[in-house]
Amino acid sequence: MDLSTVMLLKVSARSSPNAVAGAIAGVLRDVGAVRVQVIGAGALNQAVKAVAMARAFVADDGINPVCVPEFRCVDVGGETRTAIRISVLDCHRFLPDAPSPDGNRKAGRVQAAVGSAGEAGDEFPPP
Repeated sequence: MDLSTVMLLKVSARSSPNAVAGAIAGVLRDVGAVRVQVIGAGALNQAVKAVAMARAFVADDGINPVCVPEFRCVDVGGETRTAIRISVLDCHRFLPDAPSPDGNRKAGRVQAAVGSAGEAGDEFPPP
């Protein structure tokens, strides 16, 4: 699956973590992957809380979400800003070699699953 086609949820510092968690859980159940984008520390805080809550929401469905963060340059009102985009994936659906909940570690394939997540031209520039 090309993650560039997966739903992108934009979270702000004023977003309700419970509402965002519900959205994340719903998309994980339907598709198995969702991307969350934030700009700023307050927004990141809300997003991380939402991902933790969503994990609890989908646990009974056998979904084990994993997160892969990355930096992105985004245009906000004509100004370039640095965002953090978090790909949230059901590891059982997309990463069959990932660690299982019982702690049995296998070689993961996270990079293979998220390697195509970016759109052309929006890679974070090197320092």
